[in-house]
Amino acid sequence: MYDNLCKFLAEEYPADFATWLLGQPIPLTILSPKELSHEPVRADSLIVQSSGNLVLHVEFQREPDLEIPFRMLDYYVRIYRRFPDKEIRQVVVYLKKTSSPLVQIDNFTTKNGGHNFEVIRLWEQPTELFLDKPGLLPLAILSKTENRTQVLTQVSQKIEEIDDRRVRANIAAASAVLAGLVLEKQLIRTILRRDIMRESAIYQEILAEGFEEGRQEGLQEGRQEGLQEGHQLAMEEVAVNLLRGGMTSEQVAGVTGLSIEWMRSKLEEMNDDSVSEEESN
Repeated sequence: MYDNLCKFLAEEYPADFATWLLGQPIPLTILSPKELSHEPVRADSLIVQSSGNLVLHVEFQREPDLEIPFRMLDYYVRIYRRFPDKEIRQVVVYLKKTSSPLVQIDNFTTKNGGHNFEVIRLWEQPTELFLDKPGLLPLAILSKTENRTQVLTQVSQKIEEIDDRRVRANIAAASAVLAGLVLEKQLIRTILRRDIMRESAIYQEILAEGFEEGRQEGLQEGRQEGLQEGHQLAMEEVAVNLLRGGMTSEQVAGVTGLSIEWMRSKLEEMNDDSVSEEESN
């Protein structure tokens, strides 16, 4: 979800990202992964944009990934095959702070040579870089700061200043989602207005995704609970038959896995039922 969200932002606000990553607001055109090769590509966090003599390839990563160096080489070859005369800039952007050494790797090396790419760890980036461009505002909360609550408040104020209603809604929703990586949900809700986010296509997609994930988890939990309940009832029925057959509570517990306390309770019920039957006769 987080990788896809960043990809959405880069595609919606390419000039803002070009200013950050390239140093100038170069107009960029989105390239489909299908243009790079007929073979399958991992397109969920991949964004490739082209402008003039430049191709920008950005990968957003929430977690460290051992496969990143080779993947960057693989994409470089694909891009070069398609655009042999263009400069190729490749950047991996790590979103969430980690001490993993994998986020320090900026090359793929073999005994025959290597390939280099750029790495950006958002938690090392100055907050100011992300406060002047609408498309970058959601990333500010993940930047280098000692007070994330204050940064999110600044972001909220900047969002309120956006005139375009659609842009305002999308940026608010994206900011709330990325803030979830470093802040509690309740705090985020007190700072960012949910009424603005409801108008966002991102927000609606996230709600739908969350509902579907919840539904699937609920179904899975329901199936598990059903199986467990069925197994429990079957074991209890077996235990009753064994107790009636003369086995001790300890023996039945060893066979069925039910507790001694359950056995004793069941024996009391069985004895009470027997007494009731005798009295009625």
